[in-house]
Amino acid sequence: MQRIRLRYTKRGRLRFTSHRDFQRAFERALRRAGVPMAYSAGFTPHPKVSYANAAPTGVGSEAEYLEIALAEQRDPEKLRLLLDESLPTGLDVTEAVEARTSGLVERLEASVWQLRLDGVEPAEAQRAVAAFLAAESVEVQRSTKNGIRTFDCRAAVTRFEVLAPGAGDDDHSNDDTSEQGVDRPRDRACAILRLVVRHLTPAVRPDDVLSGLHATADLAPPVPAAVTRLAQGPLDEETGTVTDPLAPDRDAAAVPAGSA
Repeated sequence: MQRIRLRYTKRGRLRFTSHRDFQRAFERALRRAGVPMAYSAGFTPHPKVSYANAAPTGVGSEAEYLEIALAEQRDPEKLRLLLDESLPTGLDVTEAVEARTSGLVERLEASVWQLRLDGVEPAEAQRAVAAFLAAESVEVQRSTKNGIRTFDCRAAVTRFEVLAPGAGDDDHSNDDTSEQGVDRPRDRACAILRLVVRHLTPAVRPDDVLSGLHATADLAPPVPAAVTRLAQGPLDEETGTVTDPLAPDRDAAAVPAGSA
């Protein structure tokens, strides 16, 4: 089998697509593109697709990952183009590499998130972020199938900053300014937060951090935040940045066969 790793996006209104809906759309795209999938054994064979750490429903993303297994060799870039054409706009396949190393899921150690808080002055957001970072722990609650769970969301946040006005406008996080069901006029107060969150158990989500900002600094945006995952991958402990999880596969592909 040949294994291909893909990076895809959830943009605009497609951020409201649930993970299960994406799975159905992706399997239809595989059929439309004529991808020679490898299938599992047993009475109900299914295409071999491995999904990794999907973003929550309602959250945009520039960095979702999955891996597929093929029964025949294919050029990764040609395959990417076919799949991208077969998916709706907003679910875009942006990268494809042949899997030459193991442990893709283990490499997804942290995520970079961007939060657009309309109706919040940047100075107010800066004070709230400073209070959050100064706290030793920030306990928040989340409703789970087993009841209310309390956990510390501060430990997962390794970097947190308020961007300068306009600094976040060059990405895809604001493709649809009314996507949350509310008007987002450009001339009103707006704070853009960017943070790096380590993937721990339980997973700390952007809404947990917003709850933490409310708990530590009483920050309560008047409209729902527009949230986008900008990246996920290995965490560089020295710089606090998130690096490319597909880089080891590209590096391995660049090494000539038989080289030491």
